[in-house]
Amino acid sequence: MDRRAACVLVGCMVVLGSGSPCRAQERRSLTVGDYFRIGGVSDPRVSPDGEWVAFTVATDDLEADESRTRIWMVPSGEGEAIPVTAEEESSSDPRWSPDGRYLSFLSARGDGETQVWTLYRGGGEAIQRTDVEEGVSAYEWSPDGTRLVLVIQDPDPERLEAEANGEDWEEKTPGPWVIDREQFKQDYTGYLDRRRTHLYLFDLATEQLSQLTGGDFDDSEPAWSPDGTLLAFTSNRTEDPDLNYDTDVWVVSAQPPEMADDEPLFRELVQVTTNPGPDGTPRWSPDGTLLAHTSVTDVDAMLYGTQHLAVSSASGGGTRVLTEAVDRMVYELAFAPDGASVYFTMEDRGEQPLARVPVGGGEVERLIAGRQVVSQFAFGPSGDVAATVSGPQSPREVFLLRDGALEQRSFVNRDLVAELTLGSVEKVSFASADGTPIEGFAIKPPGFEEGKRYPTILDIHGGPQAQYDWRFEFEAQLWAAHGYLVLHPNPRGSTGYGQAFCLAIWRDWGGPDFEDVMAAVDDAIARGWADPDRLAVTGWSYGGMLTNHVITKTGRFRAAATGASATLYVVNYAHDQYQRWWEQELGFPWEPAARELYERMSPFNRVAQVTTPTLILGGEEDWNVPIINSEQLYLALKRLGVETELVVYPGEYHGIDTPSHVEDLEERYLEWFGDHLDNPWSPEDEEVEEAAPAVAVGG
Repeated sequence: MDRRAACVLVGCMVVLGSGSPCRAQERRSLTVGDYFRIGGVSDPRVSPDGEWVAFTVATDDLEADESRTRIWMVPSGEGEAIPVTAEEESSSDPRWSPDGRYLSFLSARGDGETQVWTLYRGGGEAIQRTDVEEGVSAYEWSPDGTRLVLVIQDPDPERLEAEANGEDWEEKTPGPWVIDREQFKQDYTGYLDRRRTHLYLFDLATEQLSQLTGGDFDDSEPAWSPDGTLLAFTSNRTEDPDLNYDTDVWVVSAQPPEMADDEPLFRELVQVTTNPGPDGTPRWSPDGTLLAHTSVTDVDAMLYGTQHLAVSSASGGGTRVLTEAVDRMVYELAFAPDGASVYFTMEDRGEQPLARVPVGGGEVERLIAGRQVVSQFAFGPSGDVAATVSGPQSPREVFLLRDGALEQRSFVNRDLVAELTLGSVEKVSFASADGTPIEGFAIKPPGFEEGKRYPTILDIHGGPQAQYDWRFEFEAQLWAAHGYLVLHPNPRGSTGYGQAFCLAIWRDWGGPDFEDVMAAVDDAIARGWADPDRLAVTGWSYGGMLTNHVITKTGRFRAAATGASATLYVVNYAHDQYQRWWEQELGFPWEPAARELYERMSPFNRVAQVTTPTLILGGEEDWNVPIINSEQLYLALKRLGVETELVVYPGEYHGIDTPSHVEDLEERYLEWFGDHLDNPWSPEDEEVEEAAPAVAVGG
């Protein structure tokens, strides 16, 4: 039986998860173990005939202690989804061949590098199509289906030299990193060398690989013109790309370059955009004359600038911004099949709708809106839209928007959600200390009772350029399931409320945003929801940084947990991946005025005022916010006699990704908050073999 959720109106809002089977069932609370049952649905792709939607499902296997992504496809009409790639092999980036005969994907099967594979739609085994030494990071089919454009990193020069000399190359002991770039670190990579990513053409019939772009630049986001003669892409081709964010959209001929002395003579590029801010995500109009793209136009506020939707002549003849009046961050985008409008997703006051705007400019129309979040979307041949949509109590699923009706087509998380009693989510509004209107969300414990005060966790988002919205938040629901009221404010610095709101924390981290998150707590107390004597504060990345400001400015909280955070900001300069950000916002730390700003803003310089018991967490290999920050905060609190513990996850980067580490992290949160907010909790008695134990320091 096919169970679908549908509503028939434009600008529709659907109650997600209404495709759940109607059966009597005793519901239960969410547990840590449920994290490993949730499937992360993404990347919907409609087949050329419109009959199928391919999508990916990411899962975390606690027993194998690894994460995998599997490709599924579901009929656009009646019928259930079926898996199309092997369960034991991770596969991603599904793409249909233009004739619909093949479904391609990326996978690093066995011990090899990531390559392009194809599956015949009628069935059979996957076929490896590329064999690139460095692996393929992205790809797209040409419109006629004869070629692929690949994004590939430059080869290792030592390997090339060895092969040129007829020697076997196998790097047994890594040599030193020799650094000669300003941008020399990247999270999940480590130290950077001079190897860049470029575009290559791959002929499927001859298997010939031809390099299409070159130089000391990174090229990404390739997009074929409708006639297959050109490729648009994103690249920063300024004199020194390491010193600015000035990416532009470029166009190059899709014909292989000529050769001279075995060296490619790259074809001349056409620069489509000239905006000094970042432009990217190029998408062609159906007639090939225009390119839609994102654009940050305010150079003075670039780090906090609004990413708009713009269209430019594909020949480089000028740019028109279509969403300037909306003043909201734009992400996914695509031309409508008739070329009359551009579809896009945007952040807006805790929502993330699918919207469209006429290509010539005009009113923005919301097509999927309300208490839900549209993450990705793709067009079908008749104009139908496949989209991944999440709601406050429903993880992402695939929906189809056609003829004004929004139909749920995947039910990956249906059975799990049907088992659970989840906390209700309420949007709240309140005034900050200076009267600025602030919004956020309150996630209430299941069975919430008015008039009863609950232990409360103030959970601050990272970024800071981000927003809390109506999507399903596992961690908040987990805490709510254990009896906590969870507050998700959108303080100044957040996106979704316009550029001025975002820019309000420029050179003032822990200033107005501190007042805003404290106002969220005061509001919850005033509503009679939060127990003022049982408060905790937490956050990750910038959320952890703001948590550090909170605990150095107030003793109101009985517990804190700060993850992947910074405390003494000058330490991060040249140690993390953000040297451009530090220089543009705060300046060079050896200059007196800038150094004063670094020191004034650093919560470490107020650490002697901390009285809050603080759990400190981070990844060993994090180059986004390096673990040195957590180590400094830990030792300072330890020496000051404040209850603290430092937990470092081996081999982890800015995010904690290994399933056993995720389990450990969630259990530590519950235990720490439970111990300090008089809400006891102990982990379930599970026999789980961890890949690598967390290193706990202190007590």
